[in-house]
Amino acid sequence: MKYKTLIVDDEPLARERLRTLLARDPDIHIVGECGGGRSAIAAVATHTPDLMFLDVQMPEIDGFAVIEAIGPGAVPAVVFVTAHDQYAVKAFEVHALDYLLKPFDSERFENALRRAKRQLEGGLSDRLAALLRNTQRQRLVIKNAGRITFLRVDEIDWIEAEGNYVRLHTGSESHLLRETMNGIEARLDARQFMRIHRSRIVNIDSIKELKPWFRGEYVVVLRGGEKLTLTRSYRDRLEQLVTGKSG
Repeated sequence: MKYKTLIVDDEPLARERLRTLLARDPDIHIVGECGGGRSAIAAVATHTPDLMFLDVQMPEIDGFAVIEAIGPGAVPAVVFVTAHDQYAVKAFEVHALDYLLKPFDSERFENALRRAKRQLEGGLSDRLAALLRNTQRQRLVIKNAGRITFLRVDEIDWIEAEGNYVRLHTGSESHLLRETMNGIEARLDARQFMRIHRSRIVNIDSIKELKPWFRGEYVVVLRGGEKLTLTRSYRDRLEQLVTGKSG
């Protein structure tokens, strides 16, 4: 069986090295090479590779963001490639299918390739699935008019429902994401984000002041000056926040 393989690295020499090593294996069919994250996302959609050798640090879009943009339903098996130190590598070891630390020798590469082929025989690895869940909690991928924006979750000040979308407010900017309020709430860390209204969620770190209103409601004043209403039905979560109790 031939495994369709994609090489992604912003360094031409690194791509050449991977191409040379992969060419030795008769089970590998190289379907493309990419020098950046955006082209990698497009190449995965076009070629649907089984395996991807993916550089971690690339301009604009890094390896983690590439995986997130592709999504769990379409991501191939991934071997990370990194020139970073042992601390970065340890982080990748927790979730990644495998990693190659530059510079790597042919023996290390062959071990990684054998491991990848074993995983391909059994489907997407549990560790890579865990990585996807982890990255999706940390970033949101917003697609609009052909553009892809990668938004760190901790940059969001507050969220409001807007028809079939939610609007994410980040400082002076805002972004529309096709998602329900319940769906976005499930993707956020409940320790950081609080539902204050059926159509609003706030980042706790963005709250400047809470002012009692009437009939048990509060006005939530954000650091950017926005004033939002916390309704009575969500008051229990506020009390947990004030008292330091967990749900």
